[in-house]
Amino acid sequence: MNTQFQPSAAGLRTSRNRRGYLLYLLPGITGLAVVVVLPFVTNVVLSFTKWAGIGTPTFVGLENFTRLLQDSNFWVSFVNSIAMIVAMAIIPTALSLLLAALLYDFIGNKFGPRIASFFRAGFYLPQILPITVVGILWGWILLPSGGVLNTVLDGAGLGALKSNWLGQPSTALAAVMAVLVWFQVGYCLVIFMAGLSRTDPSLTEAASLDGASWLQRFRHVIVPQLKPEIYVVLLTTTITALKVFGPIFVLTKGGPGNATTVPSYFAWQNFFSKNQIGYGAAISTVMTVLIIVLALVFLKVQSKGQED
Repeated sequence: MNTQFQPSAAGLRTSRNRRGYLLYLLPGITGLAVVVVLPFVTNVVLSFTKWAGIGTPTFVGLENFTRLLQDSNFWVSFVNSIAMIVAMAIIPTALSLLLAALLYDFIGNKFGPRIASFFRAGFYLPQILPITVVGILWGWILLPSGGVLNTVLDGAGLGALKSNWLGQPSTALAAVMAVLVWFQVGYCLVIFMAGLSRTDPSLTEAASLDGASWLQRFRHVIVPQLKPEIYVVLLTTTITALKVFGPIFVLTKGGPGNATTVPSYFAWQNFFSKNQIGYGAAISTVMTVLIIVLALVFLKVQSKGQED
């Protein structure tokens, strides 16, 4: 009998093992479909409709997207989201790189790893606080009357600098950005310190023996070795900045006016305050597509940088 095309016993065992592995993947795949894929598809479908949340949605084609492109409020929120990227991605990444290098290369070597770990935990503390608590805390600090910041300024003889930080269009966005920098630094710092633990210390020592200053070692030795971590931090924090909602809702509710409105909060307003479900879904769809495109660009740049 010709057995050329009969599967071997090892092949049958491999096939059965693969089917067994699929059973373990099934809960995760189901969760992904229910929690991510289904809501996303539903949101995309609703973005082509006009719906007040009750009754039957009316298909309107690209009307919501056309309206979106002409909506000045959306473009204001989009510009504010760029400010959120600065506050949650660019500034924390640069600041955390410097702090991580100082803690690892200077504080850790001079005072011991326990002191460095203590400071690292202190910087990371805001990350474990609920965002509502953070918002309420900073809301108290920035109160125009009786707030900690204005009280300190008054006590230091700098009363002329006092302001209604969250209540004036000229200062509200900057105040929110400062809070977000404070909140985000710890996340970036922990990742960079973890990356520093895998770097080659002999390169830093060699640069030091060659007479390089600390800043030169930081720029030419430490930062190049942390490129993978920098890509990860920039990608994750940029995505977080584009969909930030909690701090805006707790601190300013998008005000005063539209000074601190961001796309996620603008979409929420249309969903729940104005009952314009289709238009809110269109805003969410556009921002989701933008996030996906940015993620693909980051991954492409990262893979190209690793090849180089």
